[in-house]
Amino acid sequence: MLSCTYSAGIFGIDGYLVTVECNTSKRLSCFEIVGLPDNAIKEAKERVRSASINSGFQFPDCELIVNLAPADIKKEGSAFDLAIALNILKCAGSIGHEAELEDKCFIGELSLSGAIRPVRGALCMAIAAKNAGKKQIFVPIDNAKEASVVQGIDVYGIKNLRQIADFLNGKVNLDKYVYSDDGEPYNLLYPDFADVMGQAKAKRALEIAASGGHNIVLIGPPGTGKSMLAKRLPSILPEMSFEESVETTKVHSISGLLTDGVSLIRARPFRSPHHTMSAASMVGGGKIPTPGEISLANNGVLFLDELPEFNKQVMESLRQPLEDGCITITRTAGKVKYPCSFMLVCAMNPCRCGYYGHPTKECTCKESDIKKYLKKISGPLLDRIDIQIEVPSLSYGELSQKEKAEPSSAIRERVNKARQIAMKRYEGETTDNGIRITCNAQLEAKHLRKYCILDDQCKAIMERAFTNLGLSARGHDRILRLARTIADLEGSENIKVVHLAEAIQLRSLDKKYFN
Repeated sequence: MLSCTYSAGIFGIDGYLVTVECNTSKRLSCFEIVGLPDNAIKEAKERVRSASINSGFQFPDCELIVNLAPADIKKEGSAFDLAIALNILKCAGSIGHEAELEDKCFIGELSLSGAIRPVRGALCMAIAAKNAGKKQIFVPIDNAKEASVVQGIDVYGIKNLRQIADFLNGKVNLDKYVYSDDGEPYNLLYPDFADVMGQAKAKRALEIAASGGHNIVLIGPPGTGKSMLAKRLPSILPEMSFEESVETTKVHSISGLLTDGVSLIRARPFRSPHHTMSAASMVGGGKIPTPGEISLANNGVLFLDELPEFNKQVMESLRQPLEDGCITITRTAGKVKYPCSFMLVCAMNPCRCGYYGHPTKECTCKESDIKKYLKKISGPLLDRIDIQIEVPSLSYGELSQKEKAEPSSAIRERVNKARQIAMKRYEGETTDNGIRITCNAQLEAKHLRKYCILDDQCKAIMERAFTNLGLSARGHDRILRLARTIADLEGSENIKVVHLAEAIQLRSLDKKYFN
């Protein structure tokens, strides 16, 4: 007898529909799964057998052949357990032949007792089922809230094998899960800028970075608040759109990092990996490629503290993703593409001891050691960082002032206005990779010629800066993007001299530290 159900697999951040076929024959008892299954799927034979028996069903004593189609794609994970079990139960007669399975998709891992455990990537698989025309999807109850984000398909959360079998036999009813935004204030997840005393120039630089989505490096001696400032950056970033939230949730879901009970990530990610990490951990990889830190930071912030301490290969691996906003990983198992549109925020000391150029403390490093330390950061990587800002030591008066600093809510209001101006201006514009442009940092050369027009006075200033600072073509373009953002913050339609001058000032540390 032949039975057929549907499940879903994951490749990259996208799901795909899998047809699960089961054939029973009156031959010697055996149980085989074909269709390029990995070890986790091969072990499903024992989970399905025990779960069926412990749920009160009779497991057929015959030849069982299960095929996962398309058979030329490598399948991984335990999400196919439920579909396999239901096929076998239908062949055995435990589920009536009149049960309609054609418009349904089944996702879930079985325990030996018959309970259904959560799986990774439920959101991706629900999207795949909907796109394949399925009307209903059955997922573990712990994944139901996540899957309910997908509109146009009925989502049911199930607890065990007996419950779903009784539903298909018409003995019980199941309630559909309906997505509802809990409305949590996303900005409260991060500390407030009101806690940071002084450092007005650094705060201004971070406000500009947030308004335009620009990369930034903070340079200064230990204890000046570089990390403190960076950790507060997400509190002034605009709230994510629904599309951004779905894309971010998909990456975290397939990585197994989605918090229990969370249906949709509404807060922009903030990733701060340790400097001992490998290049594969940064960009993603593995036998079957999984997302790295740059993809987990998608639509958010990637913070690299003590930048020169990172392995050179790790730092250089950022160059292409910073330009493209996506990363393609090729392995023998296939080629996957992950999104990685993030803000890069770096913090570093000016030398190994940290006190090079300090007004009161003496630097103990040799001049050759200072140059060697700073040379760890390559020119091409620095060229991709829009803003370079010094974070000096604070005086006692600045630390002891009683007035509270400006809160994140006030800064975020200005950032939102600047972002809205940019989004309205770039409506319908996309990058060469097909990414919709939402902020100034994403502008390419063709967009700069259209939206960053300079008058004669600005051109003269830009020419002097290009010559005196030894800018590359990329550095020239990044100053234009910065000037456009500063003009947006001021509500100016055109880039003026004052905007261009501030943008140049924010990229003027190359000669002091890195030449």
